[in-house]
Amino acid sequence: MDFSLTQEQRQIREMVAEFVDEEVVPRAAEIDATDEFPRDLVDQLADLGLLGAPFPEEYGGADLDYHSYAMALEELSRGSGGLGTVVAAHVSLAANMVCEFGDDRQRERFLTPLAEGRDIGAFALSEPGAGSDVPAMETRAERDGDEYVIDGTKLWISNGSVADTVILFARTDPDPDPDADGGSISSFVVRPVEDEGFVVEGTEDKLGDKGCPTAELRFDGMRVPADRRLGEEGRGFVQALKTLNGGRITIAARGVGIAQAALDAAVEYAGEREQFGQPIGEFQAIKHKLADMDTKVSAARLLMHRAADLKIRDENYVKEAAQAKLYASEVSRKVANEGIQIHGGYGYVKDFPVERFYRDAKLNEIYEGTSEILRNTIGDRVLD
Repeated sequence: MDFSLTQEQRQIREMVAEFVDEEVVPRAAEIDATDEFPRDLVDQLADLGLLGAPFPEEYGGADLDYHSYAMALEELSRGSGGLGTVVAAHVSLAANMVCEFGDDRQRERFLTPLAEGRDIGAFALSEPGAGSDVPAMETRAERDGDEYVIDGTKLWISNGSVADTVILFARTDPDPDPDADGGSISSFVVRPVEDEGFVVEGTEDKLGDKGCPTAELRFDGMRVPADRRLGEEGRGFVQALKTLNGGRITIAARGVGIAQAALDAAVEYAGEREQFGQPIGEFQAIKHKLADMDTKVSAARLLMHRAADLKIRDENYVKEAAQAKLYASEVSRKVANEGIQIHGGYGYVKDFPVERFYRDAKLNEIYEGTSEILRNTIGDRVLD
Protein backbone atom coordinates (compact mmCIF):
# COMPACT_ATOMS: atom_id res chain seq x y z
CA MET A 1 0.00 0.00 0.00
CA ASP A 2 1.46 3.35 -1.08
CA PHE A 3 0.78 6.25 1.32
CA SER A 4 2.76 8.82 -0.68
CA LEU A 5 1.06 11.60 -2.61
CA THR A 6 1.58 12.13 -6.31
CA GLN A 7 3.13 15.38 -7.44
CA GLU A 8 -0.29 16.60 -8.63
CA GLN A 9 -1.91 15.75 -5.28
CA ARG A 10 0.82 17.62 -3.38
CA GLN A 11 0.38 20.62 -5.64
CA ILE A 12 -3.39 20.63 -5.11
CA ARG A 13 -3.00 20.44 -1.36
CA GLU A 14 -0.35 23.17 -1.28
CA MET A 15 -2.43 25.43 -3.52
CA VAL A 16 -5.54 25.11 -1.36
CA ALA A 17 -3.55 25.42 1.89
CA GLU A 18 -1.96 28.64 0.64
CA PHE A 19 -5.36 30.04 -0.34
CA VAL A 20 -6.81 29.12 3.05
CA ASP A 21 -3.93 30.70 4.99
CA GLU A 22 -3.99 33.90 2.95
CA GLU A 23 -7.68 34.40 2.26
CA VAL A 24 -9.84 32.28 4.58
CA VAL A 25 -8.13 32.21 7.99
CA PRO A 26 -7.96 36.03 8.25
CA ARG A 27 -11.71 36.20 7.47
CA ALA A 28 -12.89 33.21 9.52
CA ALA A 29 -13.78 35.13 12.70
CA GLU A 30 -15.67 37.74 10.67
CA ILE A 31 -17.62 35.06 8.79
CA ASP A 32 -18.48 33.42 12.10
CA ALA A 33 -19.63 36.71 13.63
CA THR A 34 -21.74 37.95 10.70
CA ASP A 35 -22.95 34.57 9.39
CA GLU A 36 -22.94 36.05 5.88
CA PHE A 37 -22.43 33.87 2.83
CA PRO A 38 -18.84 34.61 1.66
CA ARG A 39 -19.68 35.04 -2.01
CA ASP A 40 -16.28 36.52 -2.89
CA LEU A 41 -14.41 33.54 -1.40
CA VAL A 42 -16.72 31.10 -3.19
CA ASP A 43 -16.04 32.93 -6.46
CA GLN A 44 -12.30 32.57 -5.84
CA LEU A 45 -12.76 28.85 -5.20
CA ALA A 46 -14.53 28.65 -8.55
CA ASP A 47 -11.53 30.33 -10.20
CA LEU A 48 -9.31 27.68 -8.61
CA GLY A 49 -11.50 24.95 -10.08
CA LEU A 50 -12.57 23.57 -6.72
CA LEU A 51 -16.32 23.86 -7.28
CA GLY A 52 -16.00 21.25 -10.00
CA ALA A 53 -13.07 19.35 -8.54
CA PRO A 54 -14.10 15.71 -9.23
CA PHE A 55 -16.11 16.22 -12.42
CA PRO A 56 -15.07 15.66 -16.07
CA GLU A 57 -13.42 18.52 -17.89
CA GLU A 58 -16.01 18.31 -20.67
CA TYR A 59 -18.57 19.62 -18.17
CA GLY A 60 -16.37 22.33 -16.70
CA GLY A 61 -14.79 20.20 -13.99
CA ALA A 62 -11.16 19.77 -12.93
CA ASP A 63 -11.25 15.94 -13.18
CA LEU A 64 -9.43 15.50 -9.85
CA ASP A 65 -9.30 12.17 -8.08
CA TYR A 66 -11.25 11.81 -4.84
CA HIS A 67 -8.10 11.91 -2.68
CA SER A 68 -7.31 15.37 -4.05
CA TYR A 69 -10.87 16.56 -3.61
CA ALA A 70 -11.01 15.27 -0.01
CA MET A 71 -7.70 16.94 0.82
CA ALA A 72 -8.94 20.22 -0.65
CA LEU A 73 -12.10 19.97 1.46
CA GLU A 74 -9.97 19.23 4.53
CA GLU A 75 -7.89 22.36 3.98
CA LEU A 76 -10.94 24.55 3.39
CA SER A 77 -12.54 23.28 6.59
CA ARG A 78 -9.33 23.96 8.48
CA GLY A 79 -9.92 27.59 7.65
CA SER A 80 -13.72 27.72 7.99
CA GLY A 81 -16.14 24.93 8.79
CA GLY A 82 -18.96 26.87 7.12
CA LEU A 83 -17.02 27.25 3.89
CA GLY A 84 -16.30 23.54 3.98
CA THR A 85 -20.03 22.81 4.16
CA VAL A 86 -20.78 25.25 1.32
CA VAL A 87 -18.41 23.37 -0.98
CA ALA A 88 -19.39 19.87 0.20
CA ALA A 89 -23.11 20.52 -0.31
CA HIS A 90 -22.47 22.08 -3.70
CA VAL A 91 -20.03 19.49 -5.06
CA SER A 92 -20.61 16.18 -3.25
CA LEU A 93 -24.40 16.42 -3.17
CA ALA A 94 -26.00 18.77 -5.70
CA ALA A 95 -23.55 18.68 -8.61
CA ASN A 96 -22.77 15.02 -8.06
CA MET A 97 -26.46 14.14 -8.43
CA VAL A 98 -26.53 15.71 -11.89
CA CYS A 99 -23.23 14.07 -12.87
CA GLU A 100 -24.24 10.60 -11.67
CA PHE A 101 -27.89 10.46 -12.64
CA GLY A 102 -28.47 13.13 -15.26
CA ASP A 103 -28.43 12.51 -19.00
CA ASP A 104 -26.02 14.28 -21.37
CA ARG A 105 -28.41 17.16 -21.94
CA GLN A 106 -28.96 17.67 -18.22
CA ARG A 107 -25.23 17.52 -17.51
CA GLU A 108 -24.52 20.12 -20.18
CA ARG A 109 -27.29 22.42 -18.99
CA PHE A 110 -26.99 22.06 -15.20
CA LEU A 111 -23.66 20.41 -14.28
CA THR A 112 -21.47 22.72 -16.37
CA PRO A 113 -22.49 25.97 -14.61
CA LEU A 114 -22.27 24.19 -11.25
CA ALA A 115 -18.78 22.83 -11.94
CA GLU A 116 -17.59 26.19 -13.25
CA GLY A 117 -19.00 27.95 -10.18
CA ARG A 118 -21.41 30.15 -12.09
CA ASP A 119 -24.26 28.48 -10.19
CA ILE A 120 -24.44 27.40 -6.54
CA GLY A 121 -26.06 24.07 -5.74
CA ALA A 122 -28.17 22.69 -2.89
CA PHE A 123 -29.56 19.25 -2.03
CA ALA A 124 -33.12 19.31 -0.68
CA LEU A 125 -33.85 15.98 0.97
CA SER A 126 -34.63 16.50 4.69
CA GLU A 127 -38.05 17.56 5.97
CA PRO A 128 -39.45 18.52 9.39
CA GLY A 129 -40.70 14.94 9.83
CA ALA A 130 -38.24 13.11 7.60
CA GLY A 131 -34.58 13.42 8.50
CA SER A 132 -32.98 10.03 9.05
CA ASP A 133 -36.28 8.42 7.99
CA VAL A 134 -36.17 9.53 4.35
CA PRO A 135 -39.11 7.38 3.13
CA ALA A 136 -41.37 9.32 5.51
CA MET A 137 -41.09 12.46 3.36
CA GLU A 138 -44.35 14.22 2.55
CA THR A 139 -43.34 16.51 -0.32
CA ARG A 140 -45.39 15.46 -3.36
CA ALA A 141 -44.74 15.71 -7.09
CA GLU A 142 -47.86 14.97 -9.16
CA ARG A 143 -47.50 14.40 -12.90
CA ASP A 144 -49.61 16.75 -15.03
CA GLY A 145 -48.88 16.26 -18.69
CA ASP A 146 -45.32 17.35 -19.45
CA GLU A 147 -44.88 18.81 -15.97
CA TYR A 148 -44.81 17.85 -12.31
CA VAL A 149 -46.67 19.94 -9.74
CA ILE A 150 -44.72 19.97 -6.48
CA ASP A 151 -45.98 20.84 -3.00
CA GLY A 152 -44.16 20.47 0.29
CA THR A 153 -41.49 21.73 2.68
CA LYS A 154 -37.79 21.02 3.10
CA LEU A 155 -35.69 21.82 6.16
CA TRP A 156 -31.96 22.06 7.02
CA ILE A 157 -30.96 22.74 3.41
CA SER A 158 -27.33 23.90 3.19
CA ASN A 159 -26.93 26.70 0.60
CA GLY A 160 -30.73 26.68 0.31
CA SER A 161 -31.22 30.44 0.26
CA VAL A 162 -28.36 31.22 -2.16
CA ALA A 163 -28.65 28.26 -4.55
CA ASP A 164 -29.26 28.68 -8.27
CA THR A 165 -29.84 24.95 -8.74
CA VAL A 166 -31.57 22.73 -6.16
CA ILE A 167 -31.82 18.96 -6.33
CA LEU A 168 -35.26 18.29 -4.90
CA PHE A 169 -36.64 14.95 -3.74
CA ALA A 170 -40.38 14.35 -3.74
CA ARG A 171 -42.83 11.49 -3.60
CA THR A 172 -44.21 10.72 -7.06
CA ASP A 173 -46.46 7.83 -6.05
CA PRO A 174 -49.52 9.16 -4.18
CA ASP A 175 -50.29 5.71 -2.78
CA PRO A 176 -46.91 4.04 -2.17
CA ASP A 177 -46.41 0.44 -1.19
CA PRO A 178 -45.48 0.47 2.54
CA ASP A 179 -42.82 -2.15 1.76
CA ALA A 180 -41.37 -0.23 -1.19
CA ASP A 181 -38.52 1.19 0.92
CA GLY A 182 -38.48 4.60 -0.74
CA GLY A 183 -39.37 3.37 -4.21
CA SER A 184 -41.97 6.09 -4.63
CA ILE A 185 -39.44 8.96 -4.39
CA SER A 186 -37.99 10.79 -7.40
CA SER A 187 -35.43 13.59 -7.80
CA PHE A 188 -35.73 16.80 -9.79
CA VAL A 189 -33.56 19.73 -10.82
CA VAL A 190 -35.25 22.88 -9.56
CA ARG A 191 -34.31 26.44 -10.53
CA PRO A 192 -35.49 28.94 -7.87
CA VAL A 193 -35.41 31.95 -10.20
CA GLU A 194 -37.29 30.16 -12.99
CA ASP A 195 -39.78 28.04 -11.05
CA GLU A 196 -42.72 29.97 -9.62
CA GLY A 197 -43.82 28.62 -6.27
CA PHE A 198 -40.30 28.20 -4.86
CA VAL A 199 -40.24 30.03 -1.51
CA VAL A 200 -37.37 30.52 0.93
CA GLU A 201 -39.05 30.66 4.33
CA GLY A 202 -35.89 31.76 6.12
CA THR A 203 -32.53 30.57 7.39
CA GLU A 204 -31.56 29.02 10.70
CA ASP A 205 -29.53 30.73 13.43
CA LYS A 206 -27.14 27.87 14.13
CA LEU A 207 -24.62 27.06 16.84
CA GLY A 208 -21.81 26.94 14.28
CA ASP A 209 -21.21 26.34 10.58
CA LYS A 210 -21.54 30.08 10.03
CA GLY A 211 -21.35 31.43 6.50
CA CYS A 212 -23.27 28.49 5.09
CA PRO A 213 -26.96 29.48 5.01
CA THR A 214 -29.20 26.64 6.17
CA ALA A 215 -32.67 27.28 4.83
CA GLU A 216 -36.25 26.15 5.10
CA LEU A 217 -37.79 25.85 1.64
CA ARG A 218 -41.45 25.70 0.67
CA PHE A 219 -42.99 24.66 -2.64
CA ASP A 220 -46.48 25.89 -3.44
CA GLY A 221 -47.87 24.33 -6.61
CA MET A 222 -44.45 24.68 -8.22
CA ARG A 223 -44.50 23.42 -11.81
CA VAL A 224 -41.34 21.71 -13.05
CA PRO A 225 -40.88 20.35 -16.59
CA ALA A 226 -40.81 16.55 -16.67
CA ASP A 227 -37.42 16.61 -18.39
CA ARG A 228 -35.96 18.00 -15.15
CA ARG A 229 -36.44 14.63 -13.44
CA LEU A 230 -33.13 12.84 -12.87
CA GLY A 231 -33.26 9.23 -14.00
CA GLU A 232 -36.31 7.03 -13.82
CA GLU A 233 -39.32 7.86 -11.71
CA GLY A 234 -39.13 6.21 -8.30
CA ARG A 235 -35.32 5.98 -8.19
CA GLY A 236 -34.73 9.02 -6.01
CA PHE A 237 -34.25 7.15 -2.74
CA VAL A 238 -31.54 4.92 -4.21
CA GLN A 239 -29.89 7.98 -5.78
CA ALA A 240 -29.91 9.82 -2.46
CA LEU A 241 -28.33 6.92 -0.58
CA LYS A 242 -25.55 6.56 -3.14
CA THR A 243 -24.89 10.29 -3.14
CA LEU A 244 -24.84 10.57 0.65
CA ASN A 245 -22.44 7.65 0.82
CA GLY A 246 -19.90 9.55 -1.26
CA GLY A 247 -20.69 12.74 0.62
CA ARG A 248 -19.70 11.10 3.90
CA ILE A 249 -16.09 11.00 2.72
CA THR A 250 -16.08 14.77 2.39
CA ILE A 251 -17.80 15.28 5.74
CA ALA A 252 -15.01 13.13 7.16
CA ALA A 253 -12.62 15.54 5.43
CA ARG A 254 -14.42 18.47 7.05
CA GLY A 255 -14.00 16.79 10.44
CA VAL A 256 -10.30 16.16 9.86
CA GLY A 257 -9.77 19.77 8.80
CA ILE A 258 -11.48 21.19 11.88
CA ALA A 259 -9.60 18.78 14.13
CA GLN A 260 -6.30 19.77 12.51
CA ALA A 261 -7.08 23.44 13.08
CA ALA A 262 -7.80 22.77 16.76
CA LEU A 263 -4.60 20.75 17.11
CA ASP A 264 -2.51 23.44 15.43
CA ALA A 265 -3.95 26.12 17.71
CA ALA A 266 -3.33 23.98 20.81
CA VAL A 267 0.28 23.26 19.83
CA GLU A 268 0.95 26.95 19.24
CA TYR A 269 -0.65 27.99 22.52
CA ALA A 270 1.15 25.25 24.49
CA GLY A 271 4.47 26.54 23.21
CA GLU A 272 3.73 30.18 24.09
CA ARG A 273 1.76 30.03 27.34
CA GLU A 274 3.97 29.85 30.43
CA GLN A 275 3.06 28.70 33.90
CA PHE A 276 5.34 27.91 36.80
CA GLY A 277 8.31 29.20 34.84
CA GLN A 278 7.97 27.08 31.69
CA PRO A 279 5.76 26.63 28.60
CA ILE A 280 2.74 24.51 29.46
CA GLY A 281 3.67 22.17 26.62
CA GLU A 282 6.54 20.94 28.80
CA PHE A 283 4.11 19.49 31.33
CA GLN A 284 3.41 15.82 30.82
CA ALA A 285 -0.36 16.26 31.10
CA ILE A 286 -0.41 18.71 28.18
CA LYS A 287 2.10 16.70 26.18
CA HIS A 288 -0.07 13.60 26.49
CA LYS A 289 -3.15 15.52 25.39
CA LEU A 290 -1.34 16.73 22.29
CA ALA A 291 -0.07 13.22 21.55
CA ASP A 292 -3.59 11.77 21.72
CA MET A 293 -5.01 14.60 19.62
CA ASP A 294 -2.40 14.15 16.89
CA THR A 295 -2.90 10.38 16.83
CA LYS A 296 -6.67 10.71 16.50
CA VAL A 297 -6.36 13.21 13.65
CA SER A 298 -3.93 10.95 11.80
CA ALA A 299 -6.21 7.92 12.22
CA ALA A 300 -9.25 9.86 11.00
CA ARG A 301 -7.34 11.05 7.95
CA LEU A 302 -6.34 7.48 7.08
CA LEU A 303 -9.96 6.29 7.34
CA MET A 304 -10.98 9.12 5.02
CA HIS A 305 -8.39 8.14 2.42
CA ARG A 306 -9.25 4.44 2.70
CA ALA A 307 -12.87 5.19 1.80
CA ALA A 308 -11.74 7.50 -1.02
CA ASP A 309 -9.47 4.79 -2.38
CA LEU A 310 -12.33 2.28 -2.53
CA LYS A 311 -14.55 4.84 -4.26
CA ILE A 312 -11.85 5.49 -6.87
CA ARG A 313 -11.51 1.74 -7.43
CA ASP A 314 -15.30 1.50 -7.85
CA GLU A 315 -15.51 -1.02 -5.02
CA ASN A 316 -18.19 -1.14 -2.33
CA TYR A 317 -17.32 1.46 0.30
CA VAL A 318 -20.56 1.89 2.27
CA LYS A 319 -19.07 0.64 5.55
CA GLU A 320 -15.76 2.43 5.06
CA ALA A 321 -17.42 5.78 4.27
CA ALA A 322 -19.63 5.40 7.35
CA GLN A 323 -16.60 4.55 9.51
CA ALA A 324 -14.62 7.51 8.18
CA LYS A 325 -17.47 9.94 8.74
CA LEU A 326 -18.35 8.54 12.18
CA TYR A 327 -14.79 8.52 13.49
CA ALA A 328 -13.73 11.86 12.01
CA SER A 329 -16.90 13.51 13.31
CA GLU A 330 -16.31 12.36 16.87
CA VAL A 331 -12.58 13.07 16.66
CA SER A 332 -13.22 16.63 15.51
CA ARG A 333 -15.41 17.31 18.54
CA LYS A 334 -13.05 15.60 20.99
CA VAL A 335 -9.92 17.28 19.64
CA ALA A 336 -11.64 20.67 19.64
CA ASN A 337 -12.75 20.06 23.22
CA GLU A 338 -9.18 19.25 24.29
CA GLY A 339 -8.00 22.35 22.45
CA ILE A 340 -10.31 24.42 24.63
CA GLN A 341 -9.04 22.64 27.74
CA ILE A 342 -5.42 23.38 26.86
CA HIS A 343 -6.28 27.05 26.36
CA GLY A 344 -7.98 27.15 29.77
CA GLY A 345 -10.13 30.23 30.27
CA TYR A 346 -8.91 31.70 27.00
CA GLY A 347 -10.43 28.76 25.18
CA TYR A 348 -13.87 29.75 26.37
CA VAL A 349 -13.86 33.24 24.85
CA LYS A 350 -14.09 34.35 21.25
CA ASP A 351 -10.72 36.08 21.30
CA PHE A 352 -9.29 32.66 20.42
CA PRO A 353 -10.62 30.44 17.61
CA VAL A 354 -10.80 27.12 19.48
CA GLU A 355 -14.36 27.69 20.72
CA ARG A 356 -15.42 28.16 17.07
CA PHE A 357 -13.77 24.88 16.14
CA TYR A 358 -15.84 23.14 18.82
CA ARG A 359 -19.09 24.68 17.58
CA ASP A 360 -18.29 23.83 13.97
CA ALA A 361 -17.26 20.27 14.85
CA LYS A 362 -20.54 19.32 16.50
CA LEU A 363 -22.47 19.51 13.24
CA ASN A 364 -20.42 16.64 11.82
CA GLU A 365 -22.16 14.23 14.19
CA ILE A 366 -25.60 15.29 12.95
CA TYR A 367 -25.81 15.95 9.21
CA GLU A 368 -25.46 13.50 6.31
CA GLY A 369 -26.11 10.62 8.68
CA THR A 370 -26.14 10.97 12.45
CA SER A 371 -23.57 9.00 14.42
CA GLU A 372 -26.35 6.70 15.60
CA ILE A 373 -27.49 5.94 12.04
CA LEU A 374 -23.91 5.35 10.94
CA ARG A 375 -23.36 2.86 13.74
CA ASN A 376 -26.41 0.98 12.48
CA THR A 377 -24.99 1.02 8.95
CA ILE A 378 -21.61 -0.27 10.10
CA GLY A 379 -23.15 -2.86 12.41
CA ASP A 380 -25.40 -4.23 9.68
CA ARG A 381 -22.40 -4.83 7.43
CA VAL A 382 -20.30 -6.33 10.22
CA LEU A 383 -23.10 -8.85 10.87
CA ASP A 384 -23.80 -9.52 7.18
